[in-house]
Amino acid sequence: MKGTHMLTLFHAPMSRSTRLVTLVDELSARDAVNIRIVNVQRRDGQGAVDPDNPHPEKKVPVLDHDGTVITESIAIAIHLCDLFPKAAMMPEVGTPERGACLQWLAWNAGVVEPVLVAKLSGIEHPGLQSSFRGWDEVIGRLETALDGSDWLMGDRFTVADIIVHSSFSWMPDLLPDHAGIQDWHNRMMARPATQRAWQDDQALIKKML
Repeated sequence: MKGTHMLTLFHAPMSRSTRLVTLVDELSARDAVNIRIVNVQRRDGQGAVDPDNPHPEKKVPVLDHDGTVITESIAIAIHLCDLFPKAAMMPEVGTPERGACLQWLAWNAGVVEPVLVAKLSGIEHPGLQSSFRGWDEVIGRLETALDGSDWLMGDRFTVADIIVHSSFSWMPDLLPDHAGIQDWHNRMMARPATQRAWQDDQALIKKML
């Protein structure tokens, strides 16, 4: 990363910000990014709103970059990858591979997560199906991408794998008995950065809840 920047990632253990902690590790940026632990209100009623959290809705993740507050996982992930290009977690700007990687990130935020929330909430509606399609289509797209490929971008591990896999890391039972997807999941869970993030989160959550 060129120059000196103050980077603080606000993180609540066992939450969506875990994937950003994992990314920071994969970027070899743990010394450059201060990870600050905050509390959040959990779905089960545990936790609490943290006044030190700069997110306008008191959620995570949040990245403070030299006083500028950046929210949304995808925006933070792209920004971090651009700040630490030597890690090569995203293809270079202007390449078709960059566009393909951005496609996976946008798909996760714009399709996978809404479809997953609807599935877990037991919500079915023609408007949802026409806009986002459904769970079968989500899984079908993963099967196509991972049929004979180690990663979503073929033979290259990227930030797309971290982001798209993140939901399944919590709910592996949602994954089908498809060799390519199961191998991808196991490969993701075995990565040292993933293991470190989970171990740290488990220790932190015991102290907070």
